[in-house]
Amino acid sequence: MKGIKSITAVFLCVTLLGSCGKDIPTETVNGAITLTLGLATTKDDSSIVSRAEMSQDELLSTAVIKIYNGDFSGLIRDYSNSAKPQTIYLPCGDYRVDVMAGEVVKTAPVMASWEQKSYKGSSPFTVTAGQITPVQVVANVNNAITKITFDQTIADAFAAGYTLTIGLSDTDVAQQLVYSADNAGEEGYFIADGFEPSLYWKFSGELKDGTAFVKSGEIPAVEQGKRYSMNLKYTEKNGTLSFTLYVDKSTDDQEEEIIFEPISTGLVKSSAYEIWAGHATVHADVDETEYGAENIYFEYRKSNTEDAWVRIDANRDSEGIYSQTITGLIPQTEYEYRLLAPDPTTKEITVIGSPLNITTESAPTIPNASFEDAAKDIESSKYYSFYDPASSIPANQTKWWDSGNMGSTTVGSSYTICDPDTDNYKEGDQSARLHSEYVVIKFAAGNLFSGEFAGLEGTKGGKVNFGRPFTGRPTGLRLWVKYSTSTVGRVDGYPDDDPVTKDVDYDRAQIKIALGTWDYRTYGGTSNCPVQVNTTDVSTFVDFNTDISTIAYGSLILQGDASNSTNVWQQITIPLEYKDQTAYPSYIIISCAASMLGDYFTGSEESELWVDGMELLYE
Repeated sequence: MKGIKSITAVFLCVTLLGSCGKDIPTETVNGAITLTLGLATTKDDSSIVSRAEMSQDELLSTAVIKIYNGDFSGLIRDYSNSAKPQTIYLPCGDYRVDVMAGEVVKTAPVMASWEQKSYKGSSPFTVTAGQITPVQVVANVNNAITKITFDQTIADAFAAGYTLTIGLSDTDVAQQLVYSADNAGEEGYFIADGFEPSLYWKFSGELKDGTAFVKSGEIPAVEQGKRYSMNLKYTEKNGTLSFTLYVDKSTDDQEEEIIFEPISTGLVKSSAYEIWAGHATVHADVDETEYGAENIYFEYRKSNTEDAWVRIDANRDSEGIYSQTITGLIPQTEYEYRLLAPDPTTKEITVIGSPLNITTESAPTIPNASFEDAAKDIESSKYYSFYDPASSIPANQTKWWDSGNMGSTTVGSSYTICDPDTDNYKEGDQSARLHSEYVVIKFAAGNLFSGEFAGLEGTKGGKVNFGRPFTGRPTGLRLWVKYSTSTVGRVDGYPDDDPVTKDVDYDRAQIKIALGTWDYRTYGGTSNCPVQVNTTDVSTFVDFNTDISTIAYGSLILQGDASNSTNVWQQITIPLEYKDQTAYPSYIIISCAASMLGDYFTGSEESELWVDGMELLYE
């Protein structure tokens, strides 16, 4: 009978990099392991019944790597794959690497299973100084495998319910599997350890004439990695049971790869997204067998200076893996940093390897952040716009901020909802005053935002395009605020999770900041102001906490009540919480509202919010 290729194989590629350097003893070699695990699932015999097998991730998580001296004089390295250091040092010489994965490496493995496989492979290798030594280890299925089928003569002669029990013990059920007509053709997996183990089998059934029938036997000296296929037959002539035994040790190749990239001892280059304007995360690998795990440090300073080095502790993330976040950095500045560890001989703190350099990101600012530039007659004589083409500051000469003044003043100039205030301010000569108003038939919240007013929706509401182009990664927003309010006098609606009772609940102000990658073609705005909100359509309201295009978000609610007036200036900080620290924004949204439910036309006509001195933080 032709062998059936159904045994799954695992391939593990191990690369040892040899290089004797000045920072390590000359008799040692720097070795790094690249481990590739693959799980093949293709079977060329459709008659084989498949059960759930260990997944790629599960298989990878169980892998164990053992490195021995070439003469097997002793085990010198023993790692679980999940805890394996990324850098391994070995003296130049001969070695052997063994790899095991799957069920066999568990503390209490299942000795007999329909689905839990074990894998093992080994290979010798030689580490030569200054050379790259590739080593490939093929870890094959290491179980003794059974596949039992029943000839038609069994079904013809026996009543339903016949079974064949097979296992590495004839008494211990934990090491046995039971085949029946329902699971015939499935593969069973046994961890066959010890010296020349045997598979014990026992057929039990009842002939159709009611006669009990039992027959047992033994397959001696079974080997790991081989399949034992039995097809049982019954000869009615003399009442005997026979079987044909096939032994198959074929395997399939791997289909997928998981890579662990080799790296050298010392500093590990930070990813670009880890380098911010005001802080950066740095990394290093340390061979703890050589340097230990105590007194590991980083030092940093501005590049190309004689400034004193600033020392900080290195955090031990896992065996041999260290990192730390350097804070208090200056934007757009180059720094150098280095790794320090105890000298293996003297135990004195020593610089390891060469320094690396990082350059911090830029720190873009908010145009007209103190609202000093404001003028009438730019867009309308009815209201002030917070920019001025005649400004001495180029960034303040074009529109960045906008408000709902264009909509509220359609019926008269007295209905402005955002104005400069030269009597109340904290920086410069004026602030921005946001005041809520009832405009003829609709309540309008005092507001100021980065973006542009996009027009009215008849008498029912308006549209606003939020956002301005922005590529920085601030950590928060700091500003001065003052708020005065009263109980809610206008209630046209509210969110389901935030009910409001007229003349009972006090109005609230809200300041929001968001960074994101909003596509105007999806969010309805423009390329310069991508997110459109239509106050007549709640489906356009964006929840920045759950929005998929929002990278970072922060919000502050100012609450007034009868006993605690907030009608005083206070400096507040709104931290930005990054949902994805690897992403970069393309827009920023800052929105201030004297009545936070203004989009629902709900709030108090006595609500006033002053804002001044906005500053993006890069900490």
